[in-house]
Amino acid sequence: MRRTTSVPGRGLGALIATATATATAVMGLAATPAAATPAAATPAASGQTVQPGQTCTSADLGTRHPVIKTTEVAPTITHFKGWYVTQGSTGSHTVTTSTQTTISVSVGLNGTVQGSFAVEALGSVGASLGLNVQVNYSSTSSESNSVSWNFFEPGYYGLYKGTKKVTGTYGSLNCNRIQQGDGRWALKWTEGPDTGSYTTYTALEEGAVRCEDKVPANSIMAKAQGLLDCGSPAATAKHPAGPVPPATADRAERDADNAATAAKPAARTALNCQPGAYKIDVPGKPLNWSAPLLANDGTRLRQSNWTSAHLDNWRLCNVTEINGVLEATLWNWGNGGCATIPAGIANQEQAYLTTATCGEDDLQRFYIFRDVPGSSKIGLQNKYTGSMLGHDRYADGELIRQYSSGRQDGTGTYTLTGV
Repeated sequence: MRRTTSVPGRGLGALIATATATATAVMGLAATPAAATPAAATPAASGQTVQPGQTCTSADLGTRHPVIKTTEVAPTITHFKGWYVTQGSTGSHTVTTSTQTTISVSVGLNGTVQGSFAVEALGSVGASLGLNVQVNYSSTSSESNSVSWNFFEPGYYGLYKGTKKVTGTYGSLNCNRIQQGDGRWALKWTEGPDTGSYTTYTALEEGAVRCEDKVPANSIMAKAQGLLDCGSPAATAKHPAGPVPPATADRAERDADNAATAAKPAARTALNCQPGAYKIDVPGKPLNWSAPLLANDGTRLRQSNWTSAHLDNWRLCNVTEINGVLEATLWNWGNGGCATIPAGIANQEQAYLTTATCGEDDLQRFYIFRDVPGSSKIGLQNKYTGSMLGHDRYADGELIRQYSSGRQDGTGTYTLTGV
């Protein structure tokens, strides 16, 4: 029997082991299989470029980096077919398999991997496990389902394609003010309230396995061998060359696709707003956040003047504070709406900020990271998407957008100025 081989990821996307915002390093497969049970990932071992407790600056208030909290690796069979080889039918065969499991890469709420945060997160996962993991969005259902194999001896075989599915959870490191033991304040990278889960996988491997083969435990080959039903009468009965009857070979459990649910409009809710109003402006410059006057527009950088009509005035409402991080709804004085990322595009990198009827909705909740006392500089993060708020360039009319890692050039740092 020909040895098991790894096949290139035809349509499966690029392989990475570590990735940062500026570089990607590729590592080889680990010599020993990773455990299939959840394990905590230590920051030092994860390839993270930013570590908790390191010093940051006010320019980092609008940025974030991933911290991998847990990892789990489990073999998964994506395609399978049972096949009988008789004494007179050895040699090369091309077998059409059945899709058993459809999987795809995702980070957080995105059905795709968008933005530098997701790439950096998967890079940290790959580095911590010593595995080449997928970073580009893809689906195993798009793979060719045929396996060509050279059979040297008769027997009952399972032909398969499989992968190591890698799942786990992550948090985010945000720049925020921390009071030190001597009472002084400093800006440090700390673990913020944002968390999520990820799914990725290694390159597809294809092969053939018999009931009598000795294979490593918790391996892809062992997973395929389990689908052969080796203890059943069909495994030992004489049978013509060719496929196993479907009732025997194709009973593998399949992953169900998640049904998309349409977002329902939120009902108006009562807000407990702080008395003061603020402008959210670009530090040292005249442009600031201005809410849209029209429902189909977004929040833009504008200069305050007599036509502003309070569209540039914001109040902090339903404010809570956990571990020094404020969480608030941003209510606009001018149009009476609350800042939000539109539900229909919330999973997109660079989705724009707008306002909508205030409601009980995490899309309308924002974490606020603050500079040391005496400075009014802040960074803002949407609670639901986890993305930071910023702008692509400093220009009148420029939309405020979400960026998964924030704006690394400091254009996600704003000033909360009382009016």
